[in-house]
Amino acid sequence: MKTIVARAGQEGPLLTVEGLVIANGPVPITAPLDIVVERGDTIAIVGESGSGKSLTARAIAGLMPPGIVATGAVTLDGIPLMRLAEREFRKIRGSRVSMLMQNPFTMLNPLMRSGDHVDEMLRDRPEFASRAARADEVKRRLAEVGIVDEDVARRMPFQLSGGMCQRVALAAALARDPELLIADEPSTALDATTQSDIIELLRRVQRERRMSLILITHNLRLAFSTCRRIYVLYAGSILEVGDAATVERRPFHPYTLGLLLSEPPINVRVTRLAAIRGSVPQAADVADSCGFANRCDWAKDICRTGKPSLAARDANRFTACIRQEEIQGEIDTLRMAAHSVVPTTPRRGEAAGALVRVDALVKTFVVKRSRPICAIKDVSLHIMPGESVGLVGESGSGKTTLARCLVGLETPTAGEILIDGFAATDFGAMAKVDRARVRRTIQMIFQDPYSTLNPRHSVGQALGEALGASAGATSPATPERIASLLAEVGLSAAYATRRPESLSGGERQRVAIARALAVKPVILVCDEPVSALDVSVQAQVLNLFRRLQAEHQLSYLFITHDLAVIRQIAERIYVLYLGEIVEEGPTERVIGNPQHPYTRRLVDSIPRSLIQRTP
Repeated sequence: MKTIVARAGQEGPLLTVEGLVIANGPVPITAPLDIVVERGDTIAIVGESGSGKSLTARAIAGLMPPGIVATGAVTLDGIPLMRLAEREFRKIRGSRVSMLMQNPFTMLNPLMRSGDHVDEMLRDRPEFASRAARADEVKRRLAEVGIVDEDVARRMPFQLSGGMCQRVALAAALARDPELLIADEPSTALDATTQSDIIELLRRVQRERRMSLILITHNLRLAFSTCRRIYVLYAGSILEVGDAATVERRPFHPYTLGLLLSEPPINVRVTRLAAIRGSVPQAADVADSCGFANRCDWAKDICRTGKPSLAARDANRFTACIRQEEIQGEIDTLRMAAHSVVPTTPRRGEAAGALVRVDALVKTFVVKRSRPICAIKDVSLHIMPGESVGLVGESGSGKTTLARCLVGLETPTAGEILIDGFAATDFGAMAKVDRARVRRTIQMIFQDPYSTLNPRHSVGQALGEALGASAGATSPATPERIASLLAEVGLSAAYATRRPESLSGGERQRVAIARALAVKPVILVCDEPVSALDVSVQAQVLNLFRRLQAEHQLSYLFITHDLAVIRQIAERIYVLYLGEIVEEGPTERVIGNPQHPYTRRLVDSIPRSLIQRTP
């Protein structure tokens, strides 16, 4: 298999981006961007959603969406890519620069077999002119990304898991031996262990091929554990650049500090996650000022009277904060003191007096012309009043099936569920009054709030319907009651007139939480409620969950595959593997000293930066 090596006499960086501006007609999406990628180097472009990361990646690869225009200079090994016609760029794309997308299902043709995606990339190479030669090469290429089962090549994408699809997509992206691979959020949609496998695979392939890698991600832990150099992008502007280890240890820009403090640590439980307030503005709205000023605790008038430029502050360190030298001491203090440990008192293990009790639960799905699938196998758990319990495991472990059984969306095959003293194993068999009471007692918050909100209804309508279902509701949901509910989740009354499509991901999740609170439940089942959110928004929502629990004495069943998140929210953990509980106990003990091999694998799969590896 061909390996990328530097050509004789090659000098200078592989990729240089100078003054790249991306715009939608006359409206700028980014300020002028400068990026350098050395040969064989790894860089990460990090930032919240809306910062311009993915469009920057697409501009480099020449894959701009319709109506979006990029200007400036992008030079790959001396070739001015921006000047190439599409016909000429096709010769470069794939063979010298290739792209791996976030969702492998959007990269793979659902009508093509998996191996054909790699085969298609080989057909223009003379050495693979024959079908037999390509078949052998497809086999080798799939083996390079860890696919040794030859039957995978014959399967359709829908027959593969998300992780397996991403491996196939990577094999196709590498088939023409590119010198530069751009990976845009390549593991965001995957669970923790699969994410770890894909990232380790990317690192191994990059090292073996001496290939340059640009990683686009909002996951700082992933960026710092994978890449040598970091570019921090915000509202279309680069705010900080530097070596990963030094940026992580000593950030120069308040935004970088905010991102780092928002990341939930895996090694300790902190008093409160330092979430960044507000949201990312449009680049056009902050074209003449510091884009971060309205969210920054150190901002002064000078920050709003002109656009700060990226300037050198140290060896190989750049920042766009004009007050960096004045405030660096305060930034350093906050960075060092951020992770104050919360003393935790484990709950007693017995289930006496439990608010929720699940005993020997089994759920089997019967599929026509297929063997029955046992999603839940003899699961028992309990949740005490006011307790937050975590349920962790990979995709397919049965977490969501268990949650759906608890709220009556699925009926167990066997076993027993008690909720606040009511037998709730089969909601259909319950008396109407009992069923209504249990539904008010336990509510569910889903991973994707947009899919659970009616796009035709305003926020006020959604909350009004929920308030009408609350216990003893005898009057219409007044604007005052809706405003009070919005205030509970940190939103103003003005949000009542807005529709879901006009809200950010974090705002939609707050609305979903408000709707669940409308019936005054005592138990919330939270199914991956922060997995799709940026790190700063995730911190805001996690802090919200903590506050609501303290104010309303709520109990939580918090479902996630992210152990760093679960450490910040849960007192006890159940670890679910292939439908069975394999470990249970206080959060600190289970994460700090896992006993089951599967739990140890989950803990080991968490990306750890240099700081987190240091005792």
